[in-house]
Amino acid sequence: MSSEEQPRQPGGNTDQEPEASVEPNGEESPDENVEANAEASPGPIDEPQGSISDPASSEPDEALAADGAANRADLTQEEPGAAEEELAAELESVRQERDGYLDSLMRLKAEFDNSRKRQQREKERILLSASERLVTELLPVLDNLDRALEAEGDVREGVRATRDQFVEVLGREGLLPVASDGQAFDPTVHEAVMGQFSEEHEEGTILQTFERGYVLNGKPIRAAKVVVAKQA
Repeated sequence: MSSEEQPRQPGGNTDQEPEASVEPNGEESPDENVEANAEASPGPIDEPQGSISDPASSEPDEALAADGAANRADLTQEEPGAAEEELAAELESVRQERDGYLDSLMRLKAEFDNSRKRQQREKERILLSASERLVTELLPVLDNLDRALEAEGDVREGVRATRDQFVEVLGREGLLPVASDGQAFDPTVHEAVMGQFSEEHEEGTILQTFERGYVLNGKPIRAAKVVVAKQA
């Protein structure tokens, strides 16, 4: 067996790539080198969209971002100033409204005080005028009493006449005596000071008047003190 022939190994791998052919001078074929280099070299690399690898394409985005940030800063600075001005204007309006209410209240209070004082003065004037008129009407009664005291003898008739005149003056002022003897007892104008058994009168009938009562313009000013009949 010659040295060029090698024995076949049993069970050897039949899928082995064929060995590159060798030129007689011991070099590989140029065509085979080109094919091998083509298979080994990687293909072109696709750059992702939006890559910042291109300086020219990134400049507009940076400018837009800077403009947006500047606009937001301007709005942030303007908004507080406008809000403060609006708040100040609203506060001034509320103050003016408050001052108007206070002024109206003070005017109303002053008018009320003046009205109260006028009413008080008018009331005092009416009372003084009424007192003056009453005293003027009572002066003749005083004159008659003076004459009765100066007269000699029995002055009973003079005193009676003076009394009648006095009652007439008081009647013009609205003073009237309360009817009592023989009348039914009325607790609004009568005051029972005692009770007395009587078979001739119904129970509650006034038998006697100790002190006359009076009403002024329909209003009781003094109750008559009376004796009231009662049954056994």
